[in-house]
Amino acid sequence: LEVGTGFHPELTGRDNIFLNGAIHGMSREEISEKFDEIVAFAEVERFLDTPVKRYSSGMYVRLAFAVAAHIEPEILIIDEVLAVGDAAFQRKCLGKIREISNDKGRAVLFVSHNLASVRQLCTRAILIEKGSIAIDGAPSDVIAVYNKRDEEATDYRHIAGDHAAQITNIRLLGSEGPVPVFPVFGSLTIELNFETKLDTQALEFFVLI
Repeated sequence: LEVGTGFHPELTGRDNIFLNGAIHGMSREEISEKFDEIVAFAEVERFLDTPVKRYSSGMYVRLAFAVAAHIEPEILIIDEVLAVGDAAFQRKCLGKIREISNDKGRAVLFVSHNLASVRQLCTRAILIEKGSIAIDGAPSDVIAVYNKRDEEATDYRHIAGDHAAQITNIRLLGSEGPVPVFPVFGSLTIELNFETKLDTQALEFFVLI
């Protein structure tokens, strides 16, 4: 599932539910049976008869996810779908993914750079590098390797500039030590190391987030 795959921008949300369901192999009767459930999950009732080209990206992905999550596939492939949408919708999606995989025993292939979601949702993780499997194992092990390689691959000396001063390393530090991503809550310290050829103490640094 990529955002809006199989949607026609000129058609309404209602029409696209039936079109998308048909593309996924559902009969009109099957779609009609699940129609109310799909609409309730997507929370787009008021805009059901509006062309989806007028939807926000959040509304678009909500409807796309709702259709895909209710067609009962044997394997559901989800590509970064949780990158769009508010926190409440993301929680709802996570709950639906758990329901599909745990309660209904279906396979979910979750493609994401959101390590917290991977850790929370997955029982097995695969790190792909340059089209090949680099590591296949428990999510915590794969995430640790991913973070380590990400740190090793970062060479700040190639950042553009006149090289009068060069950043040699940057670390994000949470309350309990280094963190791979910005924490949403709690404190954050940005540790910056640099080298300079300038004979001055008057350097100023700005961090824009």
